[in-house]
Amino acid sequence: MVMDPIADLIVRIKNAGDARKASVTVSYSKIKYAILEVLEREGFIKSIAKKGKKINKYIEIGLLYEEDEPRVQGIERISKFSRRVYEKSKNLRKVKGGTGRAILTTPKGILTSDEAKKEHVGGEILFKIW
Repeated sequence: MVMDPIADLIVRIKNAGDARKASVTVSYSKIKYAILEVLEREGFIKSIAKKGKKINKYIEIGLLYEEDEPRVQGIERISKFSRRVYEKSKNLRKVKGGTGRAILTTPKGILTSDEAKKEHVGGEILFKIW
């Protein structure tokens, strides 16, 4: 059983990209799907598709490449089960000089650090991706 489903999700995306796979599948959950919608909107992945029924639901993630390099160059899990990290909107910083994104869970849903700043909401920083 997976202890940290979000860490598993982002590591699978990174590893599949490094292996030059066209797509990767992960088990379905609402939070994973919400995170993937943000990553698709921000241009880190090509597509997401819900597949399967009831208990056998999964998500197929189409990976994105730029000039034969995976779009996801690196990830860093910030908030873990052992240590939750929360930040106010005014304290959110750019990731990798603006080329990366911090993904947060906020009262307004899953947002990037830029969106959270615009909405004036803070939240738990899940991970950084670049």
